[in-house]
Amino acid sequence: MTLCTDQVIGDILSSWRYDISGISPEMRVDYEQHLVECQHCRSRQRLHRTVDVTLIGLSTLSTLAFLLALAVIHHVEPLRNWAIVNLHLRQIDVVLTLQAAAVAGLLVSALAWILVAIATPAPMYLTDMAMAQARVLQNRRLPRKAA
Repeated sequence: MTLCTDQVIGDILSSWRYDISGISPEMRVDYEQHLVECQHCRSRQRLHRTVDVTLIGLSTLSTLAFLLALAVIHHVEPLRNWAIVNLHLRQIDVVLTLQAAAVAGLLVSALAWILVAIATPAPMYLTDMAMAQARVLQNRRLPRKAA
């Protein structure tokens, strides 16, 4: 485990969860330089961004899973017949219970996604990564000039 090279700046960065995207570019210079020089803070920043991206990814997948569940419950006729024949339940009770559970899960997943998007720099981080990748791809496609 490496130690921070400048404990004062390291403490400031750790209190911000290593997110400097919200501060002005003039103030950001020292923090960016520290992140370039300090392996400890750079690895901590990478860990925090990994957690942020994982959280937003999981909440997105959860939202999509509950949307799929709602679609299946609403459109699949064998599910309704199975509930009547095998469980000896009234069709409407099972379908309404499953739909209520799916809607509740969808709302909780959507709320989690919103909270993660607000509380973390994950959307900005993903946008920056996409823009950097687009620049790399664009530079590859540009024709090279003959010397």
